[in-house]
Amino acid sequence: MAFHDLAGAACRALMARKDGPSLYDVCDPLLLNGAGGDAHLSQFYRTALGNAALRPLLRRTGLTELNDGSRLNALREALIRARDDERPDWAAIGQPVARLLDTIEVHHPRPKPVSGAETAPPKLADIERVIRACGAHLLRSFGRCGFIPAYAAFNLIGDPDMGGREFLMALTGLDARGYKNSTLLFNLARVFIARSPARGLISPPWKGIAEPMWQPIQIRHRSAYYDAFYIESLLSFLETGLASSEEAGAAKRAISAMADFCLGPSRERVRGTDGRAFDVVTAIAPAPHPRFSRFFAEIKEKLGFGLYVPDCDTTACAFSAVTQAGSADAMLDQPLPDFYQGYQVKAGANAPKVTVPINDNIDYDGGIVTWIDNLNGDRPYGNDLDPTLNLDVLEVSFRNLSRWKILETPQRLDLLRGIVKFQRNLAASGAFADPRSHIYYLPELYCAYFGRCHAAFMALPEDARKAIDPDGAFEFIRERVLAYVQDVLIANEMNPFDAALALIAMGHLGAEASHLTPALHCIVRHFGEGGRHGPFKAYEWNKMKTPTRILVGGPEATSAFVLMGLSLARRALTRANG
Repeated sequence: MAFHDLAGAACRALMARKDGPSLYDVCDPLLLNGAGGDAHLSQFYRTALGNAALRPLLRRTGLTELNDGSRLNALREALIRARDDERPDWAAIGQPVARLLDTIEVHHPRPKPVSGAETAPPKLADIERVIRACGAHLLRSFGRCGFIPAYAAFNLIGDPDMGGREFLMALTGLDARGYKNSTLLFNLARVFIARSPARGLISPPWKGIAEPMWQPIQIRHRSAYYDAFYIESLLSFLETGLASSEEAGAAKRAISAMADFCLGPSRERVRGTDGRAFDVVTAIAPAPHPRFSRFFAEIKEKLGFGLYVPDCDTTACAFSAVTQAGSADAMLDQPLPDFYQGYQVKAGANAPKVTVPINDNIDYDGGIVTWIDNLNGDRPYGNDLDPTLNLDVLEVSFRNLSRWKILETPQRLDLLRGIVKFQRNLAASGAFADPRSHIYYLPELYCAYFGRCHAAFMALPEDARKAIDPDGAFEFIRERVLAYVQDVLIANEMNPFDAALALIAMGHLGAEASHLTPALHCIVRHFGEGGRHGPFKAYEWNKMKTPTRILVGGPEATSAFVLMGLSLARRALTRANG
């Protein structure tokens, strides 16, 4: 977004004619001075919404319907009940906000079709130059920080899939009161932001699918989930043979350190639903390991992020990455399918495991839910079910098929077959391409991760593949994912992150080399856009839809995805050329 557009949006917000009560007219009398029973609600309001940066932009945005005294009083009464009641009725509290949410329009990106695309791929030397730059960027970042960071950024306009109905699902299905508070107030603020001239300033348009993380406040942190992916990207860098001897040594040391982080500080003891103890991997390790800035470390509890618990995805990705890195840690001997079995949804039996069903357009049968109860039984985010997470569970199981004796153990094999069936149903319905079907990821990232999962599946012996997938579901899904990437994703405008996802999907799924050209040119053309931060800008890697749209990514994450996509493309081009 050009500077004059940003300046214009800011001026319009500051000078808008107020035509109804503003967010601050509604909330200041109730929450600004901290009165009431639950101190966190007021604390969150002052920190996240009533701060000096946001207040000038929204103070002149009013809602005309709140000129109706009955509607204004109903909204204020709901906030009082959230603040004061010992056991709030969240379904009732959420109703006035849900009705307002249904008045706003927030859309998913709609990239324009591309015409006159190049027919020949970039020069191999240009591709290799970008690979080297991305690898060097990751190693430079590790050397500077002692880890490779990711960043979180708040998009206050929220997620397009969170309407009034989904907001109520979240408000009643989440567990921790602080998280409910932040979901309530963030979604109330969304209405004022979406109907304000400040909308274009807070959430400017972009090209492609993955959202650029341009927001000025980005929270740097470390997680085993990110370390696991960075391990895989550095292994890919080593496999290309393009790393210098000094870089190769640095990459091996970084891989070893990140593997130790995944299985050391991030390890957490829990109990499976059958009572057995398991060591899993937590989403955010205890302090000081997440490496939050001092600023965010001080305010994260005020924002409702005081408690973190393990999750099935971080556990799967960490186990997979350290397996690929050659770890012999005894933690890997635990048969994860036995643990995951207690978190698998079976139609009619344990569907209530999904307490936040905001993607209830898909059939959950056979899928694994996200969050793992800690030893105290805490699950602050309730539970949800994400399709991409389930690909990661399959992928780590394929890599440890013999170690965990999956084919020899009927219940473990049944678990994998259930997830495969879940994925086939998703592909058959076409829902894999619908953003609403996904909790934490883009459909385009699902395609890339399916490619990664498919590669691990195809590396198995034929008899093992037939035992896991007797009906050919993987080939069925492959055809549909590849068609979506080739006919939709690369046929429209892309940014470098989109292009990297396309290359990862097509590279793993055996697309013809000619299909790689649009994505390759997109990446080479944008090389250097990151300026002093790295070869490329920061883009959305994953996200939260509650309490508002929170993006996670960073320039290092973009470099990692581009590196992996280009490595696969380079291999395909080399093979095609002889």
